[in-house]
Amino acid sequence: MTGNVWLGIMAFPALFVLIALRVPIGVAMLVIGAGGSALVYGSVTPVLAQFKSLAYESVGIYTLSVVPLFLLMGQFATMGGLSRALFSAADAAVGHRRGGVALATIAGCAGFGAICGSSLATAAAIGRVALPELKAAGYSSAFASGALAAGGTLGILIPPSIILVIFAALTEQNVADLFLAALVPGLIAIAGYMAVVAVLARLNPGEAGALRAKPARRDRVAAVLRAWPAGIIFLLVIGGIYTGLFSPTEAAAIGAAATGLAAVLGKALDLAGLRAALLATASTTAMIFLILIGAAALNGFLALSQLPQALVAGVDLFDLHPMAVLAIILAVHLVLAIFMDELAMILLTVPLVYPLMLSLDFGLTPHQVAIWFGILMLTVVEVGLILPPLGMNLLVIASLDREARLPALYRGVLPFLASDAARIVLLAAVPAISIFLV
Repeated sequence: MTGNVWLGIMAFPALFVLIALRVPIGVAMLVIGAGGSALVYGSVTPVLAQFKSLAYESVGIYTLSVVPLFLLMGQFATMGGLSRALFSAADAAVGHRRGGVALATIAGCAGFGAICGSSLATAAAIGRVALPELKAAGYSSAFASGALAAGGTLGILIPPSIILVIFAALTEQNVADLFLAALVPGLIAIAGYMAVVAVLARLNPGEAGALRAKPARRDRVAAVLRAWPAGIIFLLVIGGIYTGLFSPTEAAAIGAAATGLAAVLGKALDLAGLRAALLATASTTAMIFLILIGAAALNGFLALSQLPQALVAGVDLFDLHPMAVLAIILAVHLVLAIFMDELAMILLTVPLVYPLMLSLDFGLTPHQVAIWFGILMLTVVEVGLILPPLGMNLLVIASLDREARLPALYRGVLPFLASDAARIVLLAAVPAISIFLV
């Protein structure tokens, strides 16, 4: 390997050191990318010239305009009480069954994820509503926390998903195709989590609370009807994208407007709330875009070092089976997910391994490989959100439940991780699940 390739390899431990020193991930990527490029060029002048247009080229992409719109939609949905309406509807439908409140939590997370696109926001919004109900029903801390943390990951699995928007921008794929491809894997995830709840409730009935009386039919219908705004918004956004009526950006704008209108009509959003929603959206968007700019600088350096080409050559040299290479890629991402932000991980690794995936013979077209790989990356990122010890969803639930202890959180989430592992194997072994709708 050449000296430049070794520079590219050493960028990763240097990046992790900066992250361990609590340097913001976007800044850390920017520093490593700029420093590495300067070493390759032997001068800072080309790097400074590149930086004149780096920010615009990184975030001035039309596809990325959906990011702040989906974030704003999530803010309006939280303020408008849609999380409570969705959970109440699910609770009215299945809350009387064994493990029913946990099942309602999973269903509520899926419904909120369909109009949010963020796992952390989904876990926080549904957690504030569902956690008191789970405690009141007698669920153990481990069971309740595990269901909430796992359910929260549906925020990025169920379209729309901000992670898929970023992946589409990185790989120049159609966002609508990725959203469509994520639909069936998302439904499989919901079914898997609900199956885990059903099994746990029967194996450990003492941790699943007491059975509750079935609500009257009129009360169940009323609870479901109160959640109608969420259904309308989902049909507008996802239905509009799938039917070709709206582009993803147009659908995001319409979804944000509709969610805001629902919050206003529900008297849950005033001028102060609007200002808070806009500021929170701007802050999160700025954080995401800073990471994008830092990743662009780092990936530019990695391209200069020719590390991606060396990676492809190395795989050819060892003559590994394509599925063995995929297994290694997924395993590495699971390890990275323990201590890296999911967005930063996608931005760091996809430009490196995506060319490798396209170079392998899976018996699929390049477009099919891209879509399949995007869904696999989305699934791995979702697992990272609940992977001990630093899964972000676990930390969100811990912040909501001050009585919860981390060992209980870890124990509660393990059965759901088993469901995730089975789903990763299934999606990797059967690409058709991800691509047959595209």
